[in-house]
Formats: sequence, structure tokens, C-alpha cells
Amino acid sequence: MHDSRVAIITDSTCDLPQEMIDQYGIYVQPLRVIWGEEQLRDRIDIQPQEFYDRLAQGYPIPTSSQPSVLEFVELYQRAQAEGAEEIVTLTLSSGMSGTYQTALQAAQQVSLPVHVIDTKGPTMTLGWQVLAVARARLAGVNVQGMLAVAEKVRRSLVQYVCMDTVEYLRKGGRIGKAIGLLANMLDIKPIIQVNHESGVVEPIAVARTHRKAVEVFYEKFFSRLDTSLPMRIAVLHGGVAEEAQQLAERITADFHPVEIIVNTTGPVLGIHTGPRALALAGYCEEAGGA
Repeated sequence: MHDSRVAIITDSTCDLPQEMIDQYGIYVQPLRVIWGEEQLRDRIDIQPQEFYDRLAQGYPIPTSSQPSVLEFVELYQRAQAEGAEEIVTLTLSSGMSGTYQTALQAAQQVSLPVHVIDTKGPTMTLGWQVLAVARARLAGVNVQGMLAVAEKVRRSLVQYVCMDTVEYLRKGGRIGKAIGLLANMLDIKPIIQVNHESGVVEPIAVARTHRKAVEVFYEKFFSRLDTSLPMRIAVLHGGVAEEAQQLAERITADFHPVEIIVNTTGPVLGIHTGPRALALAGYCEEAGGA
């Protein structure tokens, strides 16, 4: 049983499986997907598969919005009402969203201590830090120890994303228009990484075919890890569950990680990565522990 006096809050871009969120008693603040007149709460009003189905049906690419200060205040107050005396909040990178700043502003408006962590990344870069904090809480670690665990994991994290098209990055304003136009003309598959110091994405390589892109991204990702150490790896996908599962099986056969998680990339992040995207996010534990 975890210590309910310390609440753990994250946002919906963490891409943690729902069963883990339930298991560890994690509060989740949803971001929103804006589709025309619809404002849909990420993973509440719209689930990942519905999002990718809509894109396949020709819906225009939606936009997204961060939670309001009031929404965070209300969640902090709810956690307090449910017994929390202190809160640890982990958000996606401040270099990608204003969610971190919003969570920070809300922390000034409640009567209990709130520690807000900029995890410097999205999806399971965020998710792994949330899990590490939740497991530390379960082990009886105090709040300062939880914050230290998140930082330790963050320093070790590697995340690469292999996209089937550059269209979603271009339309989301994540790359220059000229580069996006050239990439689309050549049907290039971009590979990017998350820089866990700056909290922004960086281009790494391109490939002409999906298969080649997957091979390049697989090789580059594992070249960044000390595979002799215990590894925790997540495989995320843009609506291609079978391909992601095959990738997870390959990783298990090649490297035998101590933990592997497979999940669908949520709608808010899928806006930028698109269908058929694959991501790997993971880290090495030090010998003898996380």
C-alpha cells in the first residue's frame, strides 16, 4: 500500500498503461485534442485508437491545448481532500508544452507543498520518471528521495522516434516548412531523438523506407545504452500494435530487459508523430538497483 500522504500527479502524455496508473494510484491531468468545435480530453473523451482511426478516415490533423491553471488547482485540491499532505507533479517537457508552467502556477495557489518536475520529454520519458517516483513512494522513500530518483532516471533516459511521414511534424510547426516540403517530396522517413537536457526534439537521420528507418532507429537507440546493465524499455506506436509487439519481442530476444512496456502513443503526441510512428524510450539501471 502506498503512502497516500504524498500524491503523485502527471499529465496524459505520459503514455503509461491504465493498469499501471491504477496500480500505483497516480492522478492524471488530461490535455485536450481540439478537432473543429470538439474539445476532447486526452484518453478520456478520445482514446488512442479512435484518434488514429479518425486520421485514417481523412479527418484533418487536430490541434491540442494544455490544461488550465484552474484545472491543476482543482486536481491538487482533490488530492488534498483525499488525504495528500504533499504532492509531486511530473509533466512533459517545458520545451514542448506550457503544461509545466501551468502546473507550477497552480502550485502557488494551494495550501500544501507541491513539487513540480519538468521531465524534459514526452511519452515514456515522462512515464518512466512517474513510475520510478511511484515505486520509490511504495518503498517508503521520502519526497526528497522521490525527486532525486526522478532526476537520476532522467539523466539515464534515451528516447528515439521513427515516423512514417514528416507531415505531422511539419503541420505542427516542429520543423521548417522548406525541410518539410523536401521530405514529403522525397517520401523520407524521419528519425528524431529527445534531448533530455534541452527538452526538445532533434533530427538524427532519415531513411527512404519504413523498414530501413526502423533498423536505423533500433540500432541508434541501443547504441546509446549500456546493454550489459538491466534495462527498462518502452515501445510506443501510432496505431500499429502488431508491429510494436514484434519490436518488443525482438528487444526481449536481443537484450532481455528487466521490464518492457508496449503502449499506444496518445492523441496529443500523435498529432505530431502521426500514424505508424514507433518510439523507444528507456534507460539502464545501475548494477544492483534503479
